[in-house]
Amino acid sequence: MMKFILGTILFVLAGAALAQAPAGNAAAGKGKISMCTGCHGIPGYKTVYPYMYQVPMITGQQPVYLVNALQAYKSGARSHPSMRGIAQSLSDQDMADLAAYYSSEAQ
Repeated sequence: MMKFILGTILFVLAGAALAQAPAGNAAAGKGKISMCTGCHGIPGYKTVYPYMYQVPMITGQQPVYLVNALQAYKSGARSHPSMRGIAQSLSDQDMADLAAYYSSEAQ
């Protein structure tokens, strides 16, 4: 029962956070992709910093996932030094615009 209550609370909080998130603009996002495309635009690309890492393709991904991932990098909840540095430079609107752009692109 406690898990159900906790799950319900988390669901409500997530919904409230999404309701407050700015609407993304794909056209504006297209003008902000230069920092992303060098890694996420290359099929099969791997980085060696800070460790060997297969860079995911983010085109066609759900916008809420992309925003959540960027927010987690920004806060340090997800660890990757390069992504954290990039995410820390982004506003909530930038994140929403990038997510709108990448979610609208075909894989």
